[in-house]
Amino acid sequence: MIGVDEARGIASAKLASKLAQWATQPTNTPVLSVSLKPPLEREVRSDELAAETWVRKWSEASLPDGADLDWEPRTWRSIGQQQVPVRLRFRDVDSVASFAGGTAARDWKVLHSRVARLRKTLGSSEALDAAIRRHAVEILRWAPPRFEQVVQAVDWLAANSVRGLRPRQIPIRGVDTKWFNSHRSVMTDLHRATTGSAGLGIVDADRMVRVRILDPTLAPSGISDFSAPPAQLASLDLRPDVVFIFENLESVLAMPEWPGAIVLHGDGYAVDVVGNLPWVQGGRVIYWGDLDSHGFAILHRLRTHLPTVISVLMDEQTLLSHRDLWVSDPKPTRAKLELQPTERKALDRLREEGDAKLEQERIPWEQALRELHSAARAAESPSE
Repeated sequence: MIGVDEARGIASAKLASKLAQWATQPTNTPVLSVSLKPPLEREVRSDELAAETWVRKWSEASLPDGADLDWEPRTWRSIGQQQVPVRLRFRDVDSVASFAGGTAARDWKVLHSRVARLRKTLGSSEALDAAIRRHAVEILRWAPPRFEQVVQAVDWLAANSVRGLRPRQIPIRGVDTKWFNSHRSVMTDLHRATTGSAGLGIVDADRMVRVRILDPTLAPSGISDFSAPPAQLASLDLRPDVVFIFENLESVLAMPEWPGAIVLHGDGYAVDVVGNLPWVQGGRVIYWGDLDSHGFAILHRLRTHLPTVISVLMDEQTLLSHRDLWVSDPKPTRAKLELQPTERKALDRLREEGDAKLEQERIPWEQALRELHSAARAAESPSE
């Protein structure tokens, strides 16, 4: 038997899960039906008082407009024919919210009104509704002044081009770089839905790549440790014998002087950038990443630019010899990766062990240096 309070909880949970959909896709058909699971005859015989109390509470329940309680006759040999509630139906979302009450009802009221405000200002469309559904959690979370600021900003951007400007240059009161970046995703989607444009055209800061030149004789103007955008790095006249690319910045900073060597911070999937630098493509490249699924995914991507790159400390033996330092990878990738046999074996073992993860910085530094020297020697061409 589903009692009034339990039915209220069911309505509340359904409202919370369907909030964005119901706010943007109104329907003329009933939105929710709750089966009340009336008692069977044997249940009535075992506890007639409980059954009578359940029926009475439903008969006394105060239901909002738009909610209907269906009753049906039940004939039981022991107590005769009775009318019992069998189903609670809601014809619209407002009735669900009114019955549910609490946080879910308040959220519905806020989101419903904000959808109306956005439609009135930006124009109703399926594209706008889809954008609202994608960002419903953010739109609902904002305090009223913040929501109004976003609406007004998107409305202004729909009427005025900011193509070629940096966030700092947007002439909207209260919209500074920090504010813009924290609202950028939702504003871009709402703007796209309103105007059909691909994006805002804002100019972003160039991505910086950290570089350490380990051989002082290679350092341009004696500068051996710097960060620069990829276009400037590509213009440098560098001819290293070996280029190290590390996923972990601390490992980059710990590297000692090394004849003919440069080390770059791969910074996760930024290997797409460093892998396209001309002077990186022209030398031997050694990659060292975390021993986890994403470390191997980064290696896979780097090899799309540098097919001959060598990995180091990314094998099963390294993994197993540091078992006590493993952690769990909360969001492993299942992408199909092209790897060398030793790398594939290590990745398979990681997955067999429940998606284990050995972070690069966990490996003792002296051991890492030995392996890096060994990899550099192995990468030398026969003519050297």
